[in-house]
Amino acid sequence: MNLAVVLVSPKTPGNIGSAARAMLNMGAADLRLVAPRCDYLDSQATAMAVHAADLLRSARVYPTLREALADRDLSVGTSARVRADLPPGRHPATLRPLVRAAAAPALVFGPEETGLINSDLEQCQVTVRIPTGDYASLNLAQAVLLVCYEFLQGGEDHSANERKTATRDDMEAMYGHLRETMQLIGYTDAVRARHTLRLWRAMLDRALMSSAESRLFRGFLRQVHWKVQDAARRGQDALPPAAGPAEATDDTGSGK
Repeated sequence: MNLAVVLVSPKTPGNIGSAARAMLNMGAADLRLVAPRCDYLDSQATAMAVHAADLLRSARVYPTLREALADRDLSVGTSARVRADLPPGRHPATLRPLVRAAAAPALVFGPEETGLINSDLEQCQVTVRIPTGDYASLNLAQAVLLVCYEFLQGGEDHSANERKTATRDDMEAMYGHLRETMQLIGYTDAVRARHTLRLWRAMLDRALMSSAESRLFRGFLRQVHWKVQDAARRGQDALPPAAGPAEATDDTGSGK
C-alpha cells in the first residue's frame, strides 16, 4: 500500500527518527514532514531511526499540510479529543477497509504537545482515535506504530478499489470554490463561513468523490457564478428560473 505518514510541525529529532523506525517496522516508506521545528537529520534522529536511516533521509518537507496532502486521495487525521463541528474519531480497525481501498492514503499526526489543530483536521476526511486506558498519552512513535500496524499489518487483506478518488488538492480547490459561491449568493457570510463549510466538508468527504465528480460539482458552481453575474449585468433583482445558455452537457459545466 502506498501509505504516506505525515508529521505536522514535529518538535524533536528523536521523535522523528523513532517514527521513521516505527514506519519501517510496519512496512510504510513515505515520510512527509510539514514545517518541522528541528533538524530531522540531526544525529539524534538518525540514532533513533536505527535501520530506518535511509527512510529518514528520503523524507520530503512541505511548508503546509495542504501541499503535503495534494497528491493523496484519502487523508486520515489522528486525535485523542472530541472536537466541536468535527466528526468524532473512529477505531483504527473500522477504517482499515477504507484505507486499504484508497490508491494513495495519508496518515496525519500533529505536534507532540498539542496534536492536530481543527484547521488541520478539516483537511482530513476521517479521524482515527487510538483506544487506550484512562491514561491516554502516547508518544509520537507509539501512535505511528499502532495505527500503521492496523492499516498495513492488521486483519485480512482487502482487494484494491478500482475507483480513483479525487486527490486532496482537487477537493480543497472545490471547497474554496464552494466557499466563494456561498458568500456570493448570500448563503453564508464571512463570520459563519468556516462553520458552514465544515458541515459541507463532512457531508461531501463521506461521498469519496472521484476527480470527475469534483469537476462536475465545480462546473455547477461556475454556472451559479455566471448566472449571478449575468443577472447583475441585466440589472435584475431576482434570478430567472431558466438555465443559462451553457447547459450542463459535460462534466465541466462551463458557463459564459
